[in-house]
Amino acid sequence: MQNEQIQNKKEMKEFETGTTTVGLTTEDGVILAADKRASMGRLTASKFAKKIYRLDDNLGLTIAGSVGDAQKIVRMMRSQLKMKKLETKELSVKGAGTLLSNILHANKMMPFMNQFVLGGVDEDGGVLYDLDPAGGLMSHDTFTATGSGSQMAYGVLEDDYEKGLDHETGKELAVRAIQSAIERDTASGNGIMVAEITEDGYEVMEDREIESKLA
Repeated sequence: MQNEQIQNKKEMKEFETGTTTVGLTTEDGVILAADKRASMGRLTASKFAKKIYRLDDNLGLTIAGSVGDAQKIVRMMRSQLKMKKLETKELSVKGAGTLLSNILHANKMMPFMNQFVLGGVDEDGGVLYDLDPAGGLMSHDTFTATGSGSQMAYGVLEDDYEKGLDHETGKELAVRAIQSAIERDTASGNGIMVAEITEDGYEVMEDREIESKLA
């Protein structure tokens, strides 16, 4: 058992990749943001990596870590959430967080090598969770960040975030937080993706709008 755990740690280190993802709540919902660089050690493996996924109209998920593991998690979550929605006609953010936590915890001896930020909107407004490879589930009513550039992103968020943030200001803050990480973290870069989740649903910001936030 101990040898297996040591091997898991070695594998996790081997596949460790850099990125920066951010989640924050606003008065109207949730903003999720991430850079677009996928790295393998010192190599930039992709300049167009997708790190934010739509799970449902009211749910989004950011990924940091192994791309293959993350894509499997996204497929599993979409399938399980679709079944849950058919059974109950409802899909809560808390329920989705618990589901993902259970999936990760059940595989903790051979873990998915990822960190996740799950964000969505329910009857109480914007909800955020982050999850570690062992299934640890932590809720956040303000903001959170993951990945190798998270320290830089946190610096921007800690300085400028205010509770009940205006939604447009929230989008600008998320973009600036990712840009701050891109400027200092060599494993983050090649552009920014932003998704917003409100009562109107899940929407991805266009590149020109993101560029305007950086101007």
